Amino acid sequence: MDLRTVLVVGTGLIGTSTALALRKRGVRVLLADRDPGAVRLARELGAGEEWRPDGGEPVGRADLAIIAVPPAHVATELLELQRIDAARFYTDVASVKAEPIHRAAQLGCDLSSYVASHPLAGREKSGPGAARADLFLGRPWALCPTEEADPEARAAVLRLIELCGGNAVEVNATDHDRAVAVVSHAPHVAAVAVAARLADATDVALGLAGQGVRDVTRIAGSDPGLWLGILSGNASPVAEVLEAVAGDLADAANALRALAEGDGTATNEIVQLLKRGVAGHDRIPGKHGGPAPAYAVVQVVIGDRPGQLARLFQACDEVGVNVEDVRLEHAPGLPLGIAELSVEPDAAVTLTRALHERGWQVP
Repeated sequence: MDLRTVLVVGTGLIGTSTALALRKRGVRVLLADRDPGAVRLARELGAGEEWRPDGGEPVGRADLAIIAVPPAHVATELLELQRIDAARFYTDVASVKAEPIHRAAQLGCDLSSYVASHPLAGREKSGPGAARADLFLGRPWALCPTEEADPEARAAVLRLIELCGGNAVEVNATDHDRAVAVVSHAPHVAAVAVAARLADATDVALGLAGQGVRDVTRIAGSDPGLWLGILSGNASPVAEVLEAVAGDLADAANALRALAEGDGTATNEIVQLLKRGVAGHDRIPGKHGGPAPAYAVVQVVIGDRPGQLARLFQACDEVGVNVEDVRLEHAPGLPLGIAELSVEPDAAVTLTRALHERGWQVP
């Protein structure tokens, strides 16, 4: 399936990132959004040209239309685009699948030319200004064809995923929604609940905040309006996961109360929850898929000055050590921090020695 012209309806983070990725592969991209400012910014970023179906030069029918709007509006947008024959095939990139498909069927949309999809990629920032052409590289991208879907429509979406650098995962829409409730939607609410405790925290508590609380609450800074639409479209599966999490938290709280009152046996329940957490964490796939490998972590003191990270990575390159992952922890009140470099275990000693020789502080 060759995609020469693609219409992107909705120039937020995902829509604009998709457009940028397609433009890098030489695809002509047409942009549409109810917000003229969003379209204008996306155009200025090089994401494509404005779609003018009711005026200007004729643009013809696109090969594929990508509907990048909130879940509640996917079906009505699909119906309108099909009414004017905007494209040969259609997909959407909303993070909920079952409800938009069900609603599209109720409205009488042509399901043969439509294959729902969802790239599992994003950022805590939103809008076209946060878009990146490489947002989908190596990321799972679910597609959920119905029984009515034409094989060519499925092929068009697979080609889209390929052009954007994603990894296609075909899944039933209901199974998709239950899966993202576990790995995305409920974790977001849990992070928000933890972050909400900080709203009334004392200055002393906030002054003691370390990297752990930043890691747990990072995604809590996302747009509330956007997430209300996502959670509303997947309400029941998310509620089920949150009820299970709430049960674990309630059991932990009861055990801690008992422990505070002198019941030493209460530690058993806490230990079991901690062990289950470790087991769940270890099942998260690594960066190349499959089980996450065990890396050694080399800690390096790094100054908060321009060029320091570049120098550090250059040193790693000089000794032939690949940095599998990197994490920065800042020292509050000091112009320095700690760079944690994850490397293969047999490379840790080599890297540590080499960094020492080059004047780096390696604790």
